[in-house]
Amino acid sequence: PPGRQRVVAYIVPVEASPTITDLRQFLQTHLPAYMIPAAFVTLDRLPLMPNGKIDREALPSPDPQRPKLASEFAPPQTGKEHKMVEIWQALLGVAPIGIHDNFFELGGDSILSIQVVARARQVGLQLTPKQLFQNPTIAGLAAAAETIPIIQAEQGIVTGEVPLTPIQRWFFEQTFPDPHHWNQSVMLEVGEELDMALLETAVSHLLRHHDALRMRYQPTDSGWQQMNDAEETTAVVQHRNLTNLPERAQREMLATAANALQASLNLEHGPLIRLLYFRLGPERPDYLLIVIHHLVIDGVSWRILLEDLQLVYQQLRQNQPALLPDKTTSFQQWARELTAYAQSEAAQEELVYWQKMAERERPFPLPRDYPQNTNDNLVKNARNIIVNLNREETEALLRDVPSVYGTEINHILLAALVETFSRHTGRRSLWIALEGHGREDILPGVDLSHTVGWFTALFPVCLDLQAARTPGDAIKQTKEQLNAIPHHGIGFGILRYLSQDDQIRTALQNLPEPEISFNYLGQFDQSVSDLKFSLSRENTGSPLNPDAQRPYLLDISGGISGGRLQFEWIYGAHMHKAGAIQNLADGFIDALRTLIAHCQNPEAGGHTPSDFPDADLSEDDLEALLLEVGD
Repeated sequence: PPGRQRVVAYIVPVEASPTITDLRQFLQTHLPAYMIPAAFVTLDRLPLMPNGKIDREALPSPDPQRPKLASEFAPPQTGKEHKMVEIWQALLGVAPIGIHDNFFELGGDSILSIQVVARARQVGLQLTPKQLFQNPTIAGLAAAAETIPIIQAEQGIVTGEVPLTPIQRWFFEQTFPDPHHWNQSVMLEVGEELDMALLETAVSHLLRHHDALRMRYQPTDSGWQQMNDAEETTAVVQHRNLTNLPERAQREMLATAANALQASLNLEHGPLIRLLYFRLGPERPDYLLIVIHHLVIDGVSWRILLEDLQLVYQQLRQNQPALLPDKTTSFQQWARELTAYAQSEAAQEELVYWQKMAERERPFPLPRDYPQNTNDNLVKNARNIIVNLNREETEALLRDVPSVYGTEINHILLAALVETFSRHTGRRSLWIALEGHGREDILPGVDLSHTVGWFTALFPVCLDLQAARTPGDAIKQTKEQLNAIPHHGIGFGILRYLSQDDQIRTALQNLPEPEISFNYLGQFDQSVSDLKFSLSRENTGSPLNPDAQRPYLLDISGGISGGRLQFEWIYGAHMHKAGAIQNLADGFIDALRTLIAHCQNPEAGGHTPSDFPDADLSEDDLEALLLEVGD
């Protein structure tokens, strides 16, 4: 990263002078991908000190003028490399990108990796997110694309019974007073007037293509049953012409109509998706509100759906046939295979980790300003506080921080969160409910890169930083604890809800319920950057039934939009004072800034055992090894 230079001597016997490519290929077989040097400097001989050791101070530095990852920028050469560079540049918002630049050091994350796979499929490259983690450079990924078999998915209309997935079972376990009203929604600002007939046709194509949007739910004696309908018979697109109203009245009508739309979904009879198009006149932009029940949508699915809506609407507008990307594995197939996987030996192996979690110290209750209001954590009393980093700080978090300790953004965010609550509670450990995208590569022959549904993995995490003495310690310990979670936590819900072993289900149900939920939603800018629609902050109405009990005292979620990291803290006004939550939210941003500044220090950095998964090293082993071989 800028301002930080590190020179490492790696001595290997060679029969002839190797090329840079030869050196990279050699190192790729011996080191983790993120440790592959960005720059190479050739020497006739190594400078030595009088005692015969290498004089590190005399080693030349790579060219300090190179801005990014490689001192010798390597442009794409093959057709595959050109295609991958275009995809990375569009999703990461970085250009130019060389074929040896690292996806995660450029700001990539697990959610963006799914989008890389989806867009690669559209240009004829077959990849999986796992390959991207194993080969995080264009060069490595282009080579991997040759070896990945094409996954065939059902392209017709999917119908019939669909087993409930773990997150869906969690939803019905909450016994919400109105389960029909628990939605996600997006308000889009429309740059030009939409043709209603084309919009309705475009949406009908989406409903046929994305089977999960046609789900129905029936209560039975044994619980809720999920079925995939063959078609959506109800009109889901509505229109409101508000052009004759003054602006204040328009806003009032928009809010009223949005609330009505949010309350209009029905699990048993449908639909589970509705759209409402608002025409506001020539002086104001139009708006398109999309409301979908949370049982069939998640953050990754929104990215897929918005891209497909844009694609098919433009095709129809240009009098072209509506052609959407091929379907990937259906939600029905995923749910069925997940149920079978829960009984497998691979799933049982994860049980040891979750049993150790149950042995951890019980969580310390979150202090409340109104402890007498034990059952008054209702949606209608929820309030929110929004905090953010500025653009420069966000850029540093994306580009400068990951390579210093080999981290993902989530590691830094959660390290900052533990530090924040330690000042509030006096304890440097924190129990939280962590959300992951849930599209893990655990089943062979499955590709979810273009599948819409609710895949979220929800699992408890106890982060313990009591042994951390410095910001670097906090980062490394958070990283190691998160990397130790099998398959990013998806196994917890699988075992808790789908295992046929009563003892397993009971053991996991008895784990402490966290009072705080945390969800990093990734980068949304590049996901909609090429759409004619843009995200709007206009009121979308109430997505949740106002009388529902909130599952957590604090919901902390955020992502990157408009080039800035933004986090929303949702709390209960009958549980906490606004000032107390504001202090926590501000403290979180301050802790993030401290960690970013630490990572920008040239002296910061280091490795952890998870960087060398095949070496089976403890932290003490790694520390001793690093002391022996030097920096």
